[in-house]
Amino acid sequence: MTVVAVDEFPEPINSAKRAYQASLKLSTTKGTDRSRAVLAMAQAIENSFDDILEANTLDLEASREMAVPELILDWLKLTPTRLETTVEILQRLGELSDPLRRVRNADYQPEDSQSYSQLMPLGVIGFIYEAFPDLGAIAAALCIKTGNSIILKGSTEASHSNAAISEVLQHALAEVGLPAGCIELITTEHGASIRDLVTQDQYVNLAIPYGRSSLVQQVMRQATCPVLKSAMGNCYLYWSLNGSLEMVRWMILDSHESEPDPVNAIEKVLIHRQAMPSSLAVLWNSLKEKGFELKGDAELVEAFPQLQLAKDNEWGCAYLTKTVAFKLVDSLEGAIAWINQYSSGHADSIATESYQESRQFALGVNSAATYINTSPRFSRNPSRGDSVFLGMSNQKGHRRGFISLETLTTAKHIIQGNGRF
Repeated sequence: MTVVAVDEFPEPINSAKRAYQASLKLSTTKGTDRSRAVLAMAQAIENSFDDILEANTLDLEASREMAVPELILDWLKLTPTRLETTVEILQRLGELSDPLRRVRNADYQPEDSQSYSQLMPLGVIGFIYEAFPDLGAIAAALCIKTGNSIILKGSTEASHSNAAISEVLQHALAEVGLPAGCIELITTEHGASIRDLVTQDQYVNLAIPYGRSSLVQQVMRQATCPVLKSAMGNCYLYWSLNGSLEMVRWMILDSHESEPDPVNAIEKVLIHRQAMPSSLAVLWNSLKEKGFELKGDAELVEAFPQLQLAKDNEWGCAYLTKTVAFKLVDSLEGAIAWINQYSSGHADSIATESYQESRQFALGVNSAATYINTSPRFSRNPSRGDSVFLGMSNQKGHRRGFISLETLTTAKHIIQGNGRF
């Protein structure tokens, strides 16, 4: 009689348990040790460029044979420049001050007691991402810096790249003495689905999906743990009669410049019905010269045959390519109502010289961020300030807007009594 050994717990559960145990130790690790670990991660990535790029080449070759969409190939392809940027981000994170243990005043003070709050780690973060192998390293560094452990669940297309990067990072953490399990990778070899990870709510404290809307919605539907939605594309611009052509042109072009994922790219433009036709023609010719595909609503297509017709379902969906659709509206109020119904809700903008219009737009648009006469272009590693961003969130739950170090923390309220009772 042959006895077949059966693993009592599938790999996602084992990974979640290891990550949970590691998070308990990591939460009490000194800030200097966590910073040192992130710097070690940066150095390890820098020392392993050749191995990571070789693994990425295998992924690219396999993906091309499987006719993976060009968009995913762009997200997947690593270059020395992308890896150098990743190293710079990790080094910057390592040098930032400790985001934990910051004491804040509490909103209330009980009688005969003093209360305050401070930021604490969330615990275990599940990061589910589509391609973007370098983003796994950045997410891991953000988590280590904030005292969280992380479980990485990448897409099949990036399996070799993700494995190479996670192995490098795990080795770096082991060398600086952080507990095993701080970084876990669930691979396709485990046969694990997204559901297997996001239903481990006894261990996983937050799931962050990053990729196309279909991936984000899948995680939202299946998760039993809290989810921080990320958003990409389908950002709107309202071109007011008080806004200049050059401003609109620059805002559109610049918003598409982020590589490899133009998170806040303007893909839809609402134009006041009384706009000059000559200005529209100049804008469209300029965008076409830059390689943009242009679409319009039925009214604009009838007047300007060079535009393709945008279907009704396109106004609420992201293109994630160099495509912009234009639509006529009757007023600022109409633009705000349309944006609130169809925008992805994370970054929308207005071009206007009217202060009153800018205030009405900023307060009326129900989005995480509104941009007035400036490009909404997303930067993961902005030159000003002391923040690094993983992405943008469009939800009103856990946190909204830029996903930063503080997003991966929670507040603990501490009430200190004076012994009187």
